[in-house]
Amino acid sequence: RLFQYVAEAKLFAQPTFSRLLALLDNYERMTGSSETLTAEEEHEEEEFLAAVFGTPVMATLTSFFLAKGLYPSAAAFRDDVKAMWFGMYSRSSGAALDSSGFEHVFHGEIKNGKVSGCHSWVQLYELEKSGQLNYLSYSYDGPWPSFPDVLALQFRWNSYLKSVGSIVLGSSPEFDLALYTLCFKARPDQLCHVSLGGEAARIQTYSWTSSFYGDGQRFVASAYPVSP
Repeated sequence: RLFQYVAEAKLFAQPTFSRLLALLDNYERMTGSSETLTAEEEHEEEEFLAAVFGTPVMATLTSFFLAKGLYPSAAAFRDDVKAMWFGMYSRSSGAALDSSGFEHVFHGEIKNGKVSGCHSWVQLYELEKSGQLNYLSYSYDGPWPSFPDVLALQFRWNSYLKSVGSIVLGSSPEFDLALYTLCFKARPDQLCHVSLGGEAARIQTYSWTSSFYGDGQRFVASAYPVSP
């Protein structure tokens, strides 16, 4: 097993975890299948963002971006986070609105018979708990003696293989979203070098270039930690 023990009762009762879990059943994992955003699902997105933006982690990132002049207000930054992460686009050459940055990174997708994205340890935990995840091996376990840690691994989601994947293990949803948003804005489409707990880490982000929102803004295509 990938997970021997998770303090589920303590962790998943926290607002950001519980609202992330509420989002994970909203997505069609197969690319080419259109996503339908219901009023309830949009409400769940808003509740997740409200919980995330109520944390010290996201308050720190907001203050940083405002100090750098990247946004005119905290509200403008929040609106942009929703657009860049939850705005939908097509990974099926326009056949369907079937993807978003959030779905790709935090839930995962099946494309061309393989797992694509799926960089959230919470999603992997839920998949393993439901019998859908077959953990095969790991290729990198980071130097952090406690959580969050970085893990590169191989697994199957039902019959679909993820041959090389990576996650920040044991992190909170707000930590992942803030870290990936920081790197997406500061170092898009390249390696973003950060220090986590005194150890060097690298985050890779990609922007979606086939469609845009607002004034030429790009959606998140992917974001994940890079292992040596």
